[in-house]
Amino acid sequence: MSEADIMQMMNILKSGISTLQIFGLLASQAGGYEFVGYGPRDMYNEIARQRRQIPGLLRNLFWSDGISQLDYQLFGDVIAFDATYKKNKYSCPLVIFSGVNHHNQTIVFAAVLIADETTDTYIWLLRQLMFAMRGKTPTSIITDGAMAIRNTVRDVFSEVRHRLCAWHLIRNATSNVGNPSFTSKFRKIMLGDYEIPVFKLVGRYMGSRYDLTSFVEHFQRCVAHMRFKEFNADYEFTRGVPVMQTCIELLERYAAELYTHEIFLFFRPFLSRAGSMRVLNIDNTDDCIKYTVCKHGRPNFMWTVDFRQEEMIFMCTCLRMESFGIPCEHIVKVLVDRDICEIPRSLVLDRWTKKVKSAFNDPSGFTRDAVVISCQSALVEFSKQFAAVAAKVPERYEETRDLIMGLYSSYKAADEGTNQPQSGVAKSSNLYVNQSGVGSRQPSRKKRQRCSVCQMEGHKKTTCPWQKDIDNNVIEDEANGSDDGDVYPKPTAELDSDN
Repeated sequence: MSEADIMQMMNILKSGISTLQIFGLLASQAGGYEFVGYGPRDMYNEIARQRRQIPGLLRNLFWSDGISQLDYQLFGDVIAFDATYKKNKYSCPLVIFSGVNHHNQTIVFAAVLIADETTDTYIWLLRQLMFAMRGKTPTSIITDGAMAIRNTVRDVFSEVRHRLCAWHLIRNATSNVGNPSFTSKFRKIMLGDYEIPVFKLVGRYMGSRYDLTSFVEHFQRCVAHMRFKEFNADYEFTRGVPVMQTCIELLERYAAELYTHEIFLFFRPFLSRAGSMRVLNIDNTDDCIKYTVCKHGRPNFMWTVDFRQEEMIFMCTCLRMESFGIPCEHIVKVLVDRDICEIPRSLVLDRWTKKVKSAFNDPSGFTRDAVVISCQSALVEFSKQFAAVAAKVPERYEETRDLIMGLYSSYKAADEGTNQPQSGVAKSSNLYVNQSGVGSRQPSRKKRQRCSVCQMEGHKKTTCPWQKDIDNNVIEDEANGSDDGDVYPKPTAELDSDN
């Protein structure tokens, strides 16, 4: 196999296409199976050679990139510790540390492939998490309740609140109690008026046929998909203010400007329900004012809101503000009763606001990562249109190719910090192949063949560097950037333990 065929094969493998399908594609490019020069077995052997690692036994693999670590600093107050995935060729448990961003989307802080599920392994895992996250511990950690995980959390995170995952509790109740009425009431008692997010993305990108390398690559694609959804959500809240729908318009408008779009939609029903509340009693004490609030027409359903006027602190007996970080309808009723038109600072949790990432934002208001993704997408679209016009005439094609490769070499050298002068763009196919890391074949004694893609001599379209290899390398290098810590790998999407 030529270096060009190997590079093309390895790049296509990253997209989840099977080896036999790649063989068919290469045969189609060569003009038939008889012109390929190798078979599927040669491809399998080459793939194994490319993936061969240093001899030894890999027990545990911890993954967390720069974006995940930044997300943890902002949203790592509550993390979910899920060890229920075994979607890989070796049935190694996959542990995912996830959380929720300011759009109420699931994000991934770290992922770990472990050899076993013992307490010692979990202790190593949590210590690696703390090392990667610069020692920041969460406020609460949510697990499935497995005994080994319980013991680990107690030993490593002794001061952290440990809670059981509501999804696992509901699933266990459904499995062990065959009464749908009980399940419905159990859910209502446990969750109140709220629903829990359903985790369902990992299974879409992974399967038991994947080996370790492919598994990690596909998991990176999964996380990249989640981050793209966050980028779209960042764009959505810049498109204006939603139409006001409640009678408490001043508070509603303030909330729309404060919260992200998803969180505002989550909060607006509380404003609506506040209209059906009434104040039964106001009791002034030395340190606070106690409001007794009930539903209209149902005085037996009562809640007490404590208001400390000097500090502008509100506390309700429903504890939803403490649980979700959003004021409940009972507190909203007190705000209306006191003619307060803005949500007090004590009731604003920064993690739900539009400005939570402001320190890392571009002047346009988007995160710098979102700006880079947007620019990449725009350049890809421009390039497609440009290529369609330039490829029609061989002279245009050669001129365009040389200009692009000259710019690419110059920008790449600048990113790498090298000050070596550029000797100009490549003028021959051999120099061009060497820049992309593709070797050239020995010239044939027969009449030199001509590539049907670039119309140059010395190679055919299966080894043409412009056909696939350079295109893949340029896009992949610029998408990844030069900082390994900020590579886009691999978060809403959400993770389903059943898939």
